[in-house]
Amino acid sequence: MRLFSYCIPIDDGAAPNPYFEICTLAICKPVIRRVANVGDWVVGVGSKNVQGIDYSGKLVYAMKVTDKMTIKEYDEFCRKELVGKIPNVYSSNYVEKVGDCIYDYGSNNDGKLRPSVHNLGNRETDLGGINVLLSTHFYYFGNNAIAIPAHLTEIIKQGQGHKSDSNDYLRLSFLEWIENLGLTINHLYGSPQIRVEFKQNAEDGSNTCLIRCKSDMEDEEIEANC
Repeated sequence: MRLFSYCIPIDDGAAPNPYFEICTLAICKPVIRRVANVGDWVVGVGSKNVQGIDYSGKLVYAMKVTDKMTIKEYDEFCRKELVGKIPNVYSSNYVEKVGDCIYDYGSNNDGKLRPSVHNLGNRETDLGGINVLLSTHFYYFGNNAIAIPAHLTEIIKQGQGHKSDSNDYLRLSFLEWIENLGLTINHLYGSPQIRVEFKQNAEDGSNTCLIRCKSDMEDEEIEANC
């Protein structure tokens, strides 16, 4: 078991996507998605400034990786068994807007980007992660992020990148803490800290995202937030 931790500049329900009782990390964090394996834990820590709120040092979510598949396999899985994760940016249901199965491999589309929280500028980073991490054993806190106890503060990652090897000596302590909080797994204890906004493209009528994760942001802004 490895313990990965990183800072989430924008928690909007897309990455991670905690809906339908399966938490998924399908976009952003390409390195973690490439190297994490079933049995590992992925921990998201809050940012310093999320629309004026300081979530730094707090746990936004924690997921035990219970399955791992390629992005293409994930698209096939969603089309057959998890349709709700396929984004529908025109829906009035927010959960449907922020679906993270954003690359379409059906009907010879070969990974065509669906209208979603990402645009073509994110494609290389997204697909560079190769895999999607899935969890049926997770805790999501969102805007009710909880404080990480003093004996585990070394896992807190602020700024870019992530921690893994340096968390090794704390992985069992973290697991003992999170599993003994008396929480219900796969339960949403909060809502996303930010709601995605979309704007309509005047030329083709498509919707594009106005607010998204750090791959859309300037490095200086990322550092300021995390």
